[in-house]
Amino acid sequence: APGEKKFDFDVNQISITPKRQKVADFSAPYYTAPQAVLARKGTAPANAKTLEDLTDVKLGVQVGTTSLQAVNDVIKPQQPPQVFNDSNDLVAALKSGRIDAVVVDLPTAIYLRDAVVDDTVVVGQFDLPSGGDRWGALLAKNSKLTACVTQAVEALRKSGELQTLTDKWM
Repeated sequence: APGEKKFDFDVNQISITPKRQKVADFSAPYYTAPQAVLARKGTAPANAKTLEDLTDVKLGVQVGTTSLQAVNDVIKPQQPPQVFNDSNDLVAALKSGRIDAVVVDLPTAIYLRDAVVDDTVVVGQFDLPSGGDRWGALLAKNSKLTACVTQAVEALRKSGELQTLTDKWM
């Protein structure tokens, strides 16, 4: 949003998209994440073997994420996915059975499975047609720091430290 920020840049699983680049700057990508499907164990989507097996289930996504694009462009469900305002609402809908599965980035799916929603399984993962979701540090549009942050990300990549961090934490 326009106006003063209480930060210089934000590193927070923010996907670099052309639409977002119109209003904000991004560093070079520091991580590329596939999308993933998370379902409750024992349900039809938990046994899916292909994306086509998911076209007739009730899918949920969080508003403002690239997961909505992934569902519409790749899975192409028979019914529109249910869109939730935040991850808490998305998780509540999965837990209550209002939706059959959620589509989120893979690290989020693993976290939800391991720490938030019992008896779930990561059914599979897939990329957007343009490739995986590239995450970058978010900066104000035309920030004087964009080149510096990009240089730091590239230095971390070149030194191997970025891969070490990815292997350890992602």
